[in-house]
Amino acid sequence: MLNFMRYRLLYLFISSLILVPGLFILVTKGLKPSIDFTGGALLEIKVEKDQQPTTDEVKKIIEDQKIEVGSIQPTSQGSLVIRLKPLEQSQHEKISVELTKQFGTINEIRFESIGPTLGKELLQKTFIVSLIAIVIILSYVAWAFKNIRYGVSAIIALIHDLLVVVSAFALLGYFKGIEVDSLFVTAILTTMSFSVHDTIVVFDRIREHQKQGKELTFEHQVNIALTETMGRSLNNSLTIIFMLLALFLIGGDTIKWFSFALLVGTISGTYSSPFVATPILYVWYELRKK
Repeated sequence: MLNFMRYRLLYLFISSLILVPGLFILVTKGLKPSIDFTGGALLEIKVEKDQQPTTDEVKKIIEDQKIEVGSIQPTSQGSLVIRLKPLEQSQHEKISVELTKQFGTINEIRFESIGPTLGKELLQKTFIVSLIAIVIILSYVAWAFKNIRYGVSAIIALIHDLLVVVSAFALLGYFKGIEVDSLFVTAILTTMSFSVHDTIVVFDRIREHQKQGKELTFEHQVNIALTETMGRSLNNSLTIIFMLLALFLIGGDTIKWFSFALLVGTISGTYSSPFVATPILYVWYELRKK
């Protein structure tokens, strides 16, 4: 049996390695929003020939006109959906001319402007849903374990995981120009559900050892519970991590950063259950005993 609680300060240091710089960039620079939140233009085109252009070719032609491209997504009908920063009519016409020169006849299926209202509404709903979920999780865990400390420890670990994902994208946005879109919101909500899952498993093992009435200190009960659940948690998480890693590497640009957000959330969720939630519960127990 390993003495996991002996290294609780090390766990705090590991978490701070990404949280401190990430939160600093988040506060000073913020996330880099996509047109889902800032508004922009959506253009869908189809080239009238058998050999369809690649997304990289289309992106290069548009960016050569000093127009910023958000994303280019192929559809099952053979068209390309292009998300752009806000366009003037002259810029729209210039894109059509240049694409026609390069690829021949272009069929413009649709062109529409996207306002930032959707993004604000989405963020508001996400915040409300997250707050409701946190309250429900806190109440349920506290009721299930008959102790508010379990619920609060689980929620702190959940918030830790959310901050890790947000911090990672704050750093990526600042150094690499990676934008956050509506799929990022989906990844955040998914991370919330995964984060609490392993935490409850660990807490349940601690409770079982307490019920057995063994003459063990709370520290020993925690260490035994972590030893018993560590293999299961790693095996369960690795199957998800391998799948998300494959999606990130070969899944295409459309879901690349969505997969990365889920990957970071999964790794953080696996880490936070034994090394954030459980040490918080242990330290709280020791302080209360003193």
